[in-house]
Amino acid sequence: MSFWDIVWFIIISFAFVAYLMMLFSIITDLFRDKATSGWVKAIWLLALLFLPFLTALIYVIVRGRGMAERQAAGRADLQRQQEDYIKQVAASASPTDQIAQASSLLENGKISQAEFDALKAKALAA
Repeated sequence: MSFWDIVWFIIISFAFVAYLMMLFSIITDLFRDKATSGWVKAIWLLALLFLPFLTALIYVIVRGRGMAERQAAGRADLQRQQEDYIKQVAASASPTDQIAQASSLLENGKISQAEFDALKAKALAA
């Protein structure tokens, strides 16, 4: 096997992996799009199955902007959900809430009196 055979193998491998990434991107975008009907999605999938390169090229040309917008909207939604969760967790972390939670654990027998005292001291110290 010559040096150029190895270089050619690397180039072909890179192109194949890039194509697979694009294919998975297209399929993900198809199922993410709520405005497209099931029949249209099925037609796109069949076209991807029988004419993969041409269909992928046409899909990116025709629906590329929508792909980017749906991906950006998905990321913004995830960011908003993460921020809401952080706010929720931070809001419930007051010392009073921590002591109330520890008290309920003590009443249920989940923790001992010594553990409750340690949690109470930790909450009051914060």
